[in-house]
Amino acid sequence: MAGRPTTVGEWLARLAPAEVKRDVPLAPWCTVRVGGAAEVLVRPQTPDTVVSALRLAHDTGTPVAVLGLGANTLVGDLGVPGVTLKLPPATFKEEVELDEAGGVLTLSAGASIARLVTLMKQHGLVGAEFLAGVPGTIGGAVSMNAGTKNGECLSRVVALELATADGLGWVAPPPFRYRHTELPPGAVVTRARFRLPKGDLAQSQATMDADLGYRKRTQPLSQPSFGSVFTNPPGHHAGALIEQVQLKGHTLGGAQISTLHANWIVNLGGATAQDVTRLMALAQARVRAAFGVELTPEVKRLGGFTP
Repeated sequence: MAGRPTTVGEWLARLAPAEVKRDVPLAPWCTVRVGGAAEVLVRPQTPDTVVSALRLAHDTGTPVAVLGLGANTLVGDLGVPGVTLKLPPATFKEEVELDEAGGVLTLSAGASIARLVTLMKQHGLVGAEFLAGVPGTIGGAVSMNAGTKNGECLSRVVALELATADGLGWVAPPPFRYRHTELPPGAVVTRARFRLPKGDLAQSQATMDADLGYRKRTQPLSQPSFGSVFTNPPGHHAGALIEQVQLKGHTLGGAQISTLHANWIVNLGGATAQDVTRLMALAQARVRAAFGVELTPEVKRLGGFTP
């Protein structure tokens, strides 16, 4: 096994062309604005460099984390060891293929979800309205099968491009379920192909406007957060359960269970990842004791957490 690079210069020498930095604070890169630093942050500039980064990490026993726009992500206060891989949108080619029935939109994993909605509207397509206003990247949306009560990401995906230490390749959509996609171990999503039909554009826009209006009224979109904290247990709504155990508005340190939606935790200013995890644990314990229901976190954790 080759030695693990220890300086930015060594990483650059092995991964060019790529932007490589050490000890990069990740809180500014995450929507909840908490967490420590990346030991090494790598932003590859070419598809081949993504593969090179994964191969180098594999060969040197270096852990790899993938960070999109930092939505639905909680970075630990102790930071993220190894390599944090962040894919710029331009690293992978965007494609649009139209036919009489609709079209196939191919987007980079580093592109925002908003880019999918923009392309959909530009080309007279419909079907991904439920993703309008959802923060994050295409890669993140695919990896966690993001969505709302009106739909889920993988229902519109017809193919995925994955990177591994062995190379790049397209595959059929893997099995998926509520807020989870069964990606192969060690694989990183680099592009996704969405098949969307033609349809009523006015109705599509009206649907998105209504959904966004509802979200603005019921979710704390103006405050730092990572979105929904827990998945909805079968037959229940996580927010309603948390509210029933009198935790709506409860505050620990700089973190608060939102006064607007109890399944959101917001950063009031100066919150730590420990504040957030303590609130999550409290909500789980209270709901378990009151209803015998286990709340499963929807948020993805990266790095080391203070006990």
